[in-house]
Amino acid sequence: MKRKLIAAIGVAGMLVSIAACGSDDKDKDKAKGPGGYKGETLTFWAMDGSTPDAWLAELTAEFEKKTGAKLKYEKQAWNGIQQKLTTALSEENPPDVFEIGNTQTPAYAKTGGLAELADVKKDIGADWAANLSEASVFEGKQYAVPWYFTNRVVVYNKSVFKEAGITAPPKTRAEFFTALDKIKAKGKEPIYMPGQNWYHFVGLVIGQGGELVKKDGDKWVSNLSDPKVQAAAEVYKKFQSYSTAPKDKDEATPQQADIFAQGKTGAFVGVGWEPATAIKANPAIEKEIGYFTFPGETADKPEGVFLGGSNLAVAQGSKKQELAKEFLKIILSDKYEGKLSKLSGVIPNKESLNSNLAGNPFSEAAMPASKVGDTTPLIAEWAAVENAPNPIKTYLTAVMNGKTPADAAKQVEAEFNKRLAQKQ
Repeated sequence: MKRKLIAAIGVAGMLVSIAACGSDDKDKDKAKGPGGYKGETLTFWAMDGSTPDAWLAELTAEFEKKTGAKLKYEKQAWNGIQQKLTTALSEENPPDVFEIGNTQTPAYAKTGGLAELADVKKDIGADWAANLSEASVFEGKQYAVPWYFTNRVVVYNKSVFKEAGITAPPKTRAEFFTALDKIKAKGKEPIYMPGQNWYHFVGLVIGQGGELVKKDGDKWVSNLSDPKVQAAAEVYKKFQSYSTAPKDKDEATPQQADIFAQGKTGAFVGVGWEPATAIKANPAIEKEIGYFTFPGETADKPEGVFLGGSNLAVAQGSKKQELAKEFLKIILSDKYEGKLSKLSGVIPNKESLNSNLAGNPFSEAAMPASKVGDTTPLIAEWAAVENAPNPIKTYLTAVMNGKTPADAAKQVEAEFNKRLAQKQ
């Protein structure tokens, strides 16, 4: 899993309104059939790390053979992509098809920048996993299509666990705490968990059946005072009590994989690219790395997780919408969806393709929780919440430093609600 994917699981800034450009000649002929788009060129934006070279070459060749059109692929960087895409969608010739973070979709849909794709869903999306497909729908309409996903697992040091007498990964939350106690007794740091790893906190909220926002009349407001959210905060605090990580920093400050690479930490909660970071820092750690699904309260259900990943969308201003839909039918076919999962270790958009992840230890650990995972609130207003300083991070630090979850919620709710009220 490429490190770049981490950027897909958050929205860094507010989006300005998109004046979607229409076109009188937008696909007058509708679907033209095999080879019927000869002479046309479809522009496809995807993020660095999302499209393996051989996979992209095969996809391009099949698309061009089936449609007669050319594919113009343009690789994008996550840094600054929101403003770049927002600007592009307001211009006369936007990219026709583009990758978009799953939590970004509602904000772009609300601005009018995305074309509806209900017909694509009807043609090829009957068996998309419901919880993965949900992030491509806004206000009941299909404004994007689900592409690939990932979530967090427990990355652990086999030697540290073995030294503590732990012979098998824990299957319940209670067993996990017992394992951490054993590691602590051996003088090692049981788990590295900074106070502001807020995406992991989102997973705990999901596991408790909670929501971070609620509707108050016609507006969205903070739901941090809800008992389910507070219960998640208490679980987070207990895990964090086993760590020497700073309470006022996130998992990237410092990079938690670099800490784990030193070989003195039992585990951390991470995404797929982080083990490679640890190995780069200390190649000897590679043989010690293992993975397991974050255990839930009972053995029959894993802990909730945040599902980060990407959708594909078509620009409302594209003059080639029907050609774009033909491209989506190819790229999201079982053939290319399955191959992408096999090559990159990402979770595909339908459970029937999960067999492509066999033999990838991280992905095998991620799959069980993907079935019970979810995202941040799928509302356009959410975009502003994640801007620095993120009030959820402030909330978590307050709890880690001794405030009750109720008092911590009161501390940040005014700022949380202010952001939710910002105009889109």
